[in-house]
Amino acid sequence: IVLLFSRVSNVFSPSPEGGCLARVVTVSPGPLVRVEGQPVSIRCDVSDYSGPREQDFEWMVSRSANGGRMKIISTFDAGYSHQSLSKRVASGDIDVARIQDDEVELKIAELKALDAGFYWCQTPSTDSVSSGNYEARVQLVVIPNTLRVSPLTPPSEVPEGSDLTLSCNVTRELTHPTYLSVTWSVKRGATSEDILIFGPQGDVVTGAKYARRYADGGVRLVPGRNGLFELVISKVTTSDDGIYECNGTEWTHENGGKWIKIVESKKEMGTVAVTPTEPSFTVTLEAALNPQGTAEPTELACHVTNITHLPPGGRLGVSWEHTTLPGTFEIDMGQYVCSVSSWSVNGQGDMVNTAVHQSSPLAVRWDAKLPTLNVVAKRVREASVGGATFEMSCTVATGNLGEAGYSVLVQSQDSLEGAVRTILTLSPDNVLQHGGATDPNRRDSLVLTKSGPAEFRFRLAGVQLADRGFYWCDITAWTKQQAGQAWTRATSAESNKVKIDFQENGPSFAVDLLSDTSIVYPWETAKMDCSLSVSGSSPKTHDLAYEVRWFFTRLRGGLTTTQVASVDRFGVVRKDTRNSSSDVSVERKDTHTYVLNIHGTQDSDSGEYHCEATPWYLSASTGVWTQAGELTSSRVFLTVRFAVWESLKLPLLYGVAASIGVGLFSLVLGLVCAHCCCRNTIHTPRSRNKLMELEMD
Repeated sequence: IVLLFSRVSNVFSPSPEGGCLARVVTVSPGPLVRVEGQPVSIRCDVSDYSGPREQDFEWMVSRSANGGRMKIISTFDAGYSHQSLSKRVASGDIDVARIQDDEVELKIAELKALDAGFYWCQTPSTDSVSSGNYEARVQLVVIPNTLRVSPLTPPSEVPEGSDLTLSCNVTRELTHPTYLSVTWSVKRGATSEDILIFGPQGDVVTGAKYARRYADGGVRLVPGRNGLFELVISKVTTSDDGIYECNGTEWTHENGGKWIKIVESKKEMGTVAVTPTEPSFTVTLEAALNPQGTAEPTELACHVTNITHLPPGGRLGVSWEHTTLPGTFEIDMGQYVCSVSSWSVNGQGDMVNTAVHQSSPLAVRWDAKLPTLNVVAKRVREASVGGATFEMSCTVATGNLGEAGYSVLVQSQDSLEGAVRTILTLSPDNVLQHGGATDPNRRDSLVLTKSGPAEFRFRLAGVQLADRGFYWCDITAWTKQQAGQAWTRATSAESNKVKIDFQENGPSFAVDLLSDTSIVYPWETAKMDCSLSVSGSSPKTHDLAYEVRWFFTRLRGGLTTTQVASVDRFGVVRKDTRNSSSDVSVERKDTHTYVLNIHGTQDSDSGEYHCEATPWYLSASTGVWTQAGELTSSRVFLTVRFAVWESLKLPLLYGVAASIGVGLFSLVLGLVCAHCCCRNTIHTPRSRNKLMELEMD
């Protein structure tokens, strides 16, 4: 049984759960002011109820506050509507939409004047105890549509840089307190964007692309009288082309503090095309400073005159073009042209190129006298013996060059066909650097200095046999157009070559690799002696040292070798990484003999070995350590053989001995068992016959 209460009850009863529930039905705050012919929606919700989660709703209307009610629509009864409204409900003009279980929305697609009145929303009770209110009402005011939008047609063509005024008249008959707003927009293709919105509270909102122009005064609003509104766009550009529209909107301000749009009308004002006005100016190019020769400066002046139609805020830009003259070696000679472009600010605040003018070509050339550079090297100090000091000077002579700086490369080669090595470099700013061919241990012996305005000296102290060869200077001349600028290369040249060639009457050395055996078995130790001998003017023992290195290859006579170990002349031993589980060690047997030990040899140690040695001796003539030529020994092939008999001999011997022992033990055990088990233990008494006597006899 469902009890329907048509009156509001303010009595609150305890709920079955021990709390207090009072059903509350609420509708949109009113009064609702809407325009005839426009849609309207009225929301209704219920709270603090018991029973099913989904609630039903019924809508009724009365023409006056105390007038009789007429049923409109129900969420559960299809035949609920009054006969006068049933056709509108059936056509969908009046509809109820469920938003949530406890909320619905009454919709009227097209309001009529007779729809004005008081609308009631009520909910049938599903509560065990009736309390609270089961219905609520809101007033709907329907006013006639009196909104009128009358735009003035703008000019179809506007010169670029001028102002565009968009006039729009928006009015309505004030039968109820409502408010107006006007919106200007522009359509380009299928896209429409707002320029400016004015109202309904008198506030101004600009479109995203017009905010900067509005802030700069490029877009401004001019309110008029009797509903006339004007929008002025200053300094139009070609980006302002488009179809302009005016949109008038009527608003109401409801009790909830919300602005509600009740009717709007959009009208096209017309198509506006902005006629571009290209800036005009004259561009001339002249040489303010002509060069008379190579490396001299030149100045070109690009003049812009007779500037017209450059819009306010416009800018000029310049670019230079150069074409090299055919048949000339000077890359700066040729035809020069300057191009001047005009730029203006578009409607979005971006700089756009509007015009480009070029000057006439200007030829720049001079009497090309190429700079010349000549470098002469001469020996200052001769290195006649090892350990002596070699010194060489390089003198520079120039022509058609003027003031210049120089960079110097000291280079050498063992022979005229040998590879070129860079020893030292000196920059035009006198920064000294060592080349890649410089031994880091001998850098203190190398000196390169600027000894005069155009002279450089190279000194090498403590020459060695490895220093013999040819030495020269490679010099480049550099110039600067102005102080503080970067160096510019002018020309370069190489000097003649100076030779270091001396014969060191020192001792002679020989090396050989000896091994006590060429065949070893796994896990044995192989020994190889790198034996050196010295003849001639043999130095004292403490004036002699060696650098020794051992090498290995898997193939007999193989060209690719791997270093196994080394010992330098100071006695420091280094072992290289090897693909074997064996280990190596190096020992010095005596002054001239170094031994390589391979401990725990494996099959991977089989291969060809040789040693290389570099003798060092203290020169008696100079008192400095001198490096002799590198020596390479003969090769020894080491074979690691797997000993089959040796590996099986001992197990076989143990097996034979064990077999003989087990056999003898089995034989003895058999005899003992036979003797013990087969013996007759029953005593046989002697016969009393005459045989006794015979037996005794």
